[in-house]
Amino acid sequence: MIKGSLLAVPIGDVSQDLMLWLKSALTDTLNCDVSLRDSISLPSEWYNSARGQYCGVDFLRALEHIPRKDYGPILGVADVNCYACGLNFVFGLADPYTGVALVALPRLRQSFYGLAEDEELFRQRALKEAVHELGHTLGLGHCTDTLCVMHFSNMLNDTDRKSANYCELCKRKIGVK
Repeated sequence: MIKGSLLAVPIGDVSQDLMLWLKSALTDTLNCDVSLRDSISLPSEWYNSARGQYCGVDFLRALEHIPRKDYGPILGVADVNCYACGLNFVFGLADPYTGVALVALPRLRQSFYGLAEDEELFRQRALKEAVHELGHTLGLGHCTDTLCVMHFSNMLNDTDRKSANYCELCKRKIGVK
């Protein structure tokens, strides 16, 4: 599905166990090689103290500067609450023109909403958001099929409902049979 390897990059303090799990899950789901890079720093300038969040676009701009070598898309994973202009928060972001994507983990956890933690549910949400954002790097837009991973997630219920896979129409759009 992805030409070349996918590079996954932790930004700031991200669980190594989660990164290893995500590498395996993305390899299986996208049928591609996934490489992990050492963590890059999380600059304080990206933090908007008035919002209490990090600007997600800053993450994308930093990922653009990572040398590509044989890599296709680059996926950043950050364990901080992020926003984008015009949005209160984001689960993730992508730039289809530069092939970089970001998944912001905090709002994918049950504990963010005062609920008991569920590690398996959290990991599945992280995988779905990663595959979704990577889909944007492949040129996919949002899909009307509520079970397709490319369906827009406005709330976690949307993420929980959809699968971690592209629907048949989205697969055709990116040349997968």
